[in-house]
Amino acid sequence: MDPFEDTLQRLREAFSSGRTRPAEFRAAQLKGLGRFLQDNKQLLQEALAQDLRKSAFESEVSEISISQGEINLALRNLRAWMKDETVPKNLATQLDSAFIRKEPFGLVLIIAPWNYPLNLTLVPLVGALAAGNCVVLKPSEISKNTERVLVEVLPRYLDRSCFAVVLGGPAETGQLLEHKFDYIFFTGSPRVGKIVMAAAAKHLTPVTLELGGKNPCYVDDNCDAQTVANRVAFFRYFNAGQTCVAPDYILCSPEMQERLVPALQSAITRFYGEDPRASPDLGRIVSEKHFQRLRGLLGCGRVAIGGQSEESDRYIAPTVLVDVQETEPVMQEEIFGPILPIVTVRSLDEAIDFINRREKPLALYTFSNSSQVVKQVLARTSSGGFCGNDGFMHLILTSLPFGGVGASGMGSYHGKFSFDTFSHHRACLLRGPGMEKIYSIRYPPYSPRNLRMLLVAMEARSCSCTLL
Repeated sequence: MDPFEDTLQRLREAFSSGRTRPAEFRAAQLKGLGRFLQDNKQLLQEALAQDLRKSAFESEVSEISISQGEINLALRNLRAWMKDETVPKNLATQLDSAFIRKEPFGLVLIIAPWNYPLNLTLVPLVGALAAGNCVVLKPSEISKNTERVLVEVLPRYLDRSCFAVVLGGPAETGQLLEHKFDYIFFTGSPRVGKIVMAAAAKHLTPVTLELGGKNPCYVDDNCDAQTVANRVAFFRYFNAGQTCVAPDYILCSPEMQERLVPALQSAITRFYGEDPRASPDLGRIVSEKHFQRLRGLLGCGRVAIGGQSEESDRYIAPTVLVDVQETEPVMQEEIFGPILPIVTVRSLDEAIDFINRREKPLALYTFSNSSQVVKQVLARTSSGGFCGNDGFMHLILTSLPFGGVGASGMGSYHGKFSFDTFSHHRACLLRGPGMEKIYSIRYPPYSPRNLRMLLVAMEARSCSCTLL
């Protein structure tokens, strides 16, 4: 038997009834989502601590507050987002009403990852609910404690005729993807993203793919090494490095490397103490499988800082690798852990060439006291997002879209971009039944005079005159 058939049929029937379309219903769902966060904050923090040893600070900053902020923003702007958007008209359509209507797709599937199991589940969910869709949510089975809260508690706060949480691993997800959805939103690895896209293609289902990649961090000689070290270390080791937009490797000159390594050591010691394993602020690797993968990468290059690991605790120390070659395993895959390789280059041009030879990353970072250097890297590269002289601060702005490009993904979300992602933008033109004499210049028998008049009327320009 298909374990998903009845659930999907129920949700499709609910969407067909029009239940999710009114603004009042959408707002009620968003308010329920907000109550879920408020009522279960401690429970969620405990689950995140069990899954990732995530501190209360990191849970609040990167999971709970961001999710609540998206809910609040959607509630404040919901009616404005839903409103038909009028568009400029040409002479041929001057008497018509032309607008874009934002319609829900229907039944959407959200597949969430394990590294930020609350944020990367709820933020897209906010967009899907605000846009008026029915939703199937598939949380990650790897972050099992957070998954348990999402499946057991979250449905109590939402309309179960329009929302469902489903469980399972790769096999069950594959079975789920055999069904037709009206939209699929996936966050995860490029490898699984290809599987999701192939499954969606069978039904011509549109997708958003939020994937990872190796995010470069270019450090110019003209900058303060300690400032760079503080910012890079914070963002690299946040959530034990298990962040898709974390700086994945540093590109700098040999001279800057000599200045940067002791500065990174100083930052790591100030952040996590002489024994980082004892720090309450350093997370742990999510699973044994990922721990073993990361421990294998410690053999690349030469360990300049850290390198210690403890299997029983899934602990890997904040690590910096030097003398790293481009061909080594640590430079062939997204690290997704507290390991930071440094690759030396001789110039800005060489750094840009290094970046451009590889797949387009989800994020790209540049540190320099020279605004011209920062602007050059921005102008001569491509990435999902870009930040100059800091880490992933661009993520906290809901006015900026978050998403990848090329191998790092397609589509974007956050704030209004989430609403737009989960909405079909329907082109609408309403014309009155009269004025047939004016419109008849389109009809055969054709004449040169009518053609000239029609071409003038069809020019793509805003026109304030009227046909009288």
